[in-house]
Amino acid sequence: MPAHTPHDAPQQAGPPAEAVTPLLRGIAVLRRLTEATTGTGGTHGTDGTLSLSALQRATGLPRSTVDRITSTLARTGYVRVDGRDVALAPRLMELGNAYLAALRLPALLSARADALADELDESVSLAVADRDGIRFIHQATRRRALSLGFRIGDLLPAERTAPGPLFAAEWTPREWQGWRTRRAADPRDRTFPAVPPREHPAPDEDFERRTEAAARTGWSLDDQLIEPGLVAVSVPVRDPRTGRTACAASVVSHTSRHTAQDLRDTLLPRLRAAVTDMEQDLRTAPPPTPDPVPSGLALWTGASKQELGRDFVESLARGLTVLTAFGEGRAELTLTEVAKATGLARATARRALITYEHEGLVTSREGRFTPTPRVLSLGFPPLSRITLPRIAEPHLAALAHRVHESASLAVLVDGGTKIQYTARATTPRVMSVDITVGTRLPAHATSLGRVLLADVPEPDRTVTGLRPLTPYTLTDPAALARVLAGVRTEGYALVDQEWEEGLRAIAVPVRDRTGRVVAAVNAATHVARRSVEECVEHLLPALRETAAHIESDLHTAARFLRVPLT
Repeated sequence: MPAHTPHDAPQQAGPPAEAVTPLLRGIAVLRRLTEATTGTGGTHGTDGTLSLSALQRATGLPRSTVDRITSTLARTGYVRVDGRDVALAPRLMELGNAYLAALRLPALLSARADALADELDESVSLAVADRDGIRFIHQATRRRALSLGFRIGDLLPAERTAPGPLFAAEWTPREWQGWRTRRAADPRDRTFPAVPPREHPAPDEDFERRTEAAARTGWSLDDQLIEPGLVAVSVPVRDPRTGRTACAASVVSHTSRHTAQDLRDTLLPRLRAAVTDMEQDLRTAPPPTPDPVPSGLALWTGASKQELGRDFVESLARGLTVLTAFGEGRAELTLTEVAKATGLARATARRALITYEHEGLVTSREGRFTPTPRVLSLGFPPLSRITLPRIAEPHLAALAHRVHESASLAVLVDGGTKIQYTARATTPRVMSVDITVGTRLPAHATSLGRVLLADVPEPDRTVTGLRPLTPYTLTDPAALARVLAGVRTEGYALVDQEWEEGLRAIAVPVRDRTGRVVAAVNAATHVARRSVEECVEHLLPALRETAAHIESDLHTAARFLRVPLT
């Protein structure tokens, strides 16, 4: 069993009789995987990965149950099982995306936060209240040697943050009592993996005084409360309909750049001006355009059960679809609306909602259900730092295994003159393509480069001074332009011995959510193994399927995040 009860865990004595036990177990597995990452104060493994044995110990579930739960989560695409290891998968972020879309604040305010971070050259965050803690919903960080380790979805104790007093100023007596109870039970904050444990717990009166000051002044400071050197100043962003704090905007720095007093004197005025603009954006925002509702989920779970048998826990898979019913324009749903959106029977949807309410993932009021920030506790913090190479790696490995050829991902660098390999997967062969991640090659002579160049507007391409690398290298700019036009039309590039004699490669694009080509994926072979025709007939369909899988994960991960390409 875990050494502590996570702060995200429900505080009731036990689940209600109508709760879905497999769904409770699935949530427990996802939370343990989320905790299995080295965050600011974490001490577990890395990247949301645990062995099946470690999951069994962490959850206290029988091994056979863990195997069935992880098998079902893998079928939904929420985790990947690699031998004995289980890892969170990018598709799991669709649950957090559903909450963030329903909330609307990231979509409406993140551009202002990013612009402020650029102006001040400091990190800027947006956070919402989650019970007696705060949870981040947006981060605009600066890349420095001393960088901030907080991630979207991380939960921090209110009393150790700048936003905390702003939210506490609106707490009810019952909420204050809940905070005091938690403080007494966990004075060192060991149930908050995102922060280091307290060395010397501060008296409750300190936070109460800070809250009173925040209520008077409309701002709050964190003067090294989380760890030495970290300082922040926060201002509430108020909901124009209710006047209550919708979220808190913070500027975060360290004492080598700004003291807490300096933050208040020099940066607070600019933060307040940005918040005024944010509140104006909230007042003038048009009504939300409802996201498309999911379709065919109930039929899919039924087919999966028929295919996988007892290894597929249908009640878990169906229960997870309930969270995807929420989204932009669907922030509050009735039971009937949830059942209609998911295709589930009302009784099935009702039991799932009861389970989620017990877990603190949804709240209900007058027959309407709303997702809570705690939905982000299901995998979002570790996955919010994912990169395109990490997204692509398992898909490249599957491609290499399928076609028995090496597979690569690359991006355009050096002003469009070269490509850089960012992810690779190889297959056991006596003679194989040996290129390491980080290698840069001339774009014009590679299949990956031509796919990337084909998406660059012709006036912006650098296609002069083309150097011959083999007797087959295309070096005429006009001829290359014609080839790139064909690549753009056909959707793939095949390069035959132009970079190295004997090497034949075929590549396809990887597009972001806007349709722009941001990377390319290829498979490479020796000319003796596959003809040009065989590359097109056998490798191209597999490449396109792989690119589609990478794009699907990228689009999910990038809905509310900026996913690094390298």
